Amino acid sequence: MFLEVKALLADSQLARLRQLAQAMRFVDGRATNEGFDHKRNLQADPADAAAAEASKLLAQAMASSRAFTDFAIPRRIAPPLLARYEAGMKYGPHADAAFMAMAGARRLRSDVSCTVFLSDPSAYEGGELTLHLGVRALPIKPAAGSAILYPSTTLHEVAPVRAGVRLVALTFIESEIPDEQERAMVYELGEISALEGDAMNWVNRMRLEVVRQNLLRKWSR
Repeated sequence: MFLEVKALLADSQLARLRQLAQAMRFVDGRATNEGFDHKRNLQADPADAAAAEASKLLAQAMASSRAFTDFAIPRRIAPPLLARYEAGMKYGPHADAAFMAMAGARRLRSDVSCTVFLSDPSAYEGGELTLHLGVRALPIKPAAGSAILYPSTTLHEVAPVRAGVRLVALTFIESEIPDEQERAMVYELGEISALEGDAMNWVNRMRLEVVRQNLLRKWSR
């Protein structure tokens, strides 16, 4: 199960991130995946001041998004990192690492992966985030400011960029509920309640909420 969070970023936040991207230093993306020849991109140097500001802005946007938190049920979020793809760059089919090193803290278990799109779709050709769902490949190229969240267990890739520049931000979430099926069920119960709203009998709606909250207690780690 995956989710598109439309307009995760306000226009002012998106403009600021693009401005910061112009100023920050990018390094070879293979620094975080050495030996993987199918990764060809650039990523922000975390030591760069502009990259640090961008990471903080993105983290704040994620924390303030109800759609983001309801889907991921985050315990911890890795510092978001900007990535840049120029013509000819790609990231071949891969699996995200189960554990991520975190400076000054215990390593983070990746349960949910997130890509935030910072470039307008018309600014580059190709470069689709492609999720492999069983025997089908699903290419995704949403509007700038949108985010795609998906289980970190998903095989995925970034198609080759044929022209232009693809700018995105990436992060990984350790969820309160590690199991993706359990997490999806809790999310669906919340969605049913939100979509039905006042059309539901209030007592029945609260009974549904009791079930959802008890499942959160039961399945959280």
